[in-house]
Amino acid sequence: MPKIPSLLEMLKAGVHFGHQKAKWHPKMRDFIYTVRHDIHILDLEKTSQKLEDTLKVLHNIVAAGGIVLFVSLKKQANEVVKEAATKTGMPYIVERWLGGVFTNFGVISKLISRLEKLEQEKTNGLWEKYSKKEQLEKDRDFKKLEAAISGIRAMRKLPQVIFLVGTREGKNAIREAHKVKVPVMALVDTNTNPSLVDYAIPSNDDALNSIKLIVGLAAETVVEAKAEFLSQAAPTQTVKVQE
Repeated sequence: MPKIPSLLEMLKAGVHFGHQKAKWHPKMRDFIYTVRHDIHILDLEKTSQKLEDTLKVLHNIVAAGGIVLFVSLKKQANEVVKEAATKTGMPYIVERWLGGVFTNFGVISKLISRLEKLEQEKTNGLWEKYSKKEQLEKDRDFKKLEAAISGIRAMRKLPQVIFLVGTREGKNAIREAHKVKVPVMALVDTNTNPSLVDYAIPSNDDALNSIKLIVGLAAETVVEAKAEFLSQAAPTQTVKVQE
């Protein structure tokens, strides 16, 4: 488990800043410390505890061989989340949630197969037998599929958990996850209903430094837990001693 940041480190990253008082969600009441200049300020001690609890659960899921789907539905978080997923070898979705990722995974699997077929045809030069117009259509289709599902092309089954940035924007993702009983971990800001997710981390989900800090900790946790799982799964080698 990575070390939980100090309150000062979280302050420097802007984790404590919420939204304007008028835009708050009443269910965030317990996580709000005070109001300054009409802006809600989060209670970082409670953030710290929720963060630690969530990372422990995340560690246990991955250490047992579970898959984490990193999701960003906020533009400023896309690269951070994509980098975290790449670092950990986990699938990701950024920019837009594809309807049916969980509830109609068979269709998504067909799209992944189509992307791989187009990629193979392109690599092998098979597109050259088509007219220029047909090649442009295939290239357009390929790029569209690549942008939409490249992050989940290796995901052959449902993940065991989602780590989400963009709770308000991710209502469809949360709804689908609940339908198939996949728990959701998420950053929740003061304008968000924390009861929509299973593991809420009260935090500023708009500021880049805040996002980097928390997503980075999640990535570190996954890397450590994955290494633990692989070490447990590795076959024990018996060394034969010559007499």
